[in-house]
Amino acid sequence: MLPRSLLGRSLLMILAPLVLLQAVALQVFYGSHLDIISRRFTGSVAGEIAYTHELMRRFPAQEDRAWILRLAREEFGLEMRVEPDAVLDSTTWANVLGPMDDDLAQALREKLNLPFAMDWESDPQSVLIRVQLPAGVLDIEAPRKRLYTGTIYIFIAWVVGSSLLLFGIAALFMRNQVRAIRRLTEAVEAFGMGRDIDQLTPQGAAEVRKAATAFNRMQERVRRFLAQRTEMLAGVSHDLRTPLTRLKLALAMLPPTEELAQDVEDMVGDVEEMERMVTAYLSFARGEAAEQAEPVNLSAVLEEVAAGARRAGADVAVTAPPALTLSLRSHAVRRALTNLVDNARRHARHVALGAIPLGRVVQVTVDDDGPGISPERRESVFRPFESGAAGGTGLGLTIARDIVRAHGGEIVLEDSPLGGLRARIRLPL
Repeated sequence: MLPRSLLGRSLLMILAPLVLLQAVALQVFYGSHLDIISRRFTGSVAGEIAYTHELMRRFPAQEDRAWILRLAREEFGLEMRVEPDAVLDSTTWANVLGPMDDDLAQALREKLNLPFAMDWESDPQSVLIRVQLPAGVLDIEAPRKRLYTGTIYIFIAWVVGSSLLLFGIAALFMRNQVRAIRRLTEAVEAFGMGRDIDQLTPQGAAEVRKAATAFNRMQERVRRFLAQRTEMLAGVSHDLRTPLTRLKLALAMLPPTEELAQDVEDMVGDVEEMERMVTAYLSFARGEAAEQAEPVNLSAVLEEVAAGARRAGADVAVTAPPALTLSLRSHAVRRALTNLVDNARRHARHVALGAIPLGRVVQVTVDDDGPGISPERRESVFRPFESGAAGGTGLGLTIARDIVRAHGGEIVLEDSPLGGLRARIRLPL
């Protein structure tokens, strides 16, 4: 039930004490001060009514009664008149907000001890009180200002208004502080997905500025490390071409004897396999260094990969929405998918490519009907130069996982519905 965002929790930390403070202030005022004032006001009015009733009981003559009622109007501000032989219809009344009606009823019971009824709703300026007398009904119009104070509304308006003002100011300042944290979060998330972003401008509180500065330094170090690693491995791979060429030349110059023919053929195959791996890594390194992420139609990339596999003689089916746009390095993703499809088609007759959006990610699957890989060996095939049923010795799956993880995604191997192996890729939208 609590808010999950930093802004919501920060505002709750401000709002909860503020509401508690104002609630205590209202309770102290409403339960103490207003209650005391209300009892005093209503007790005064009830005493004046009781005093007037006592005078009329002591001096029942008609001329005395008229003088007493006129005196009550002039001295007490209470309009009174007597309805001879009248009877109260009811002694109930509608309850109103505040303690005034209850306090007045209690005061009348204590001072008059006669049946009475009150009307707090008919007249906005007065409270109508009817008291049952032995010879009729005493009608009283008591001014409302004599029964309660209007400062309660001013106080409530002040409490609510000041609370809203303070909360609005706090929300404005907190939003500005959280905006800097949100920008930092978005930058970290984008960097984790392999997107190139500019240096963050430190903003907000001192701690947030320090975090932004630290992120900028970390981003620069990571980029420098990746560039150095890629350049180093590319250089090593490039330097390997020379001894590989010498090996090929030496094998070609061997005498074509029948005893060495099979060995020479095997060694030539190994050299060509190493040369393909070196070429693949050099191609990957060049693309990784130069390519930038941009909006790409993943469905079109899947169709291109499937078309290339079909030209090589594979049976490949594609199931994907017509337009599925993500921010990707298109050549790198195409290379990763091609590696997966090539591995599948070497060991299976049918390959199925699929893509479907699932919430904030897109799931890409490569299924085949081949022999598959046992669960305990599935992680090992991602290691460089690991041999096995997943595609021989090489860097194909290693490069594919590196590309997917550089986009902030992940790749795992599972059992396929077709009976073979499934490579499942999850890429963030």
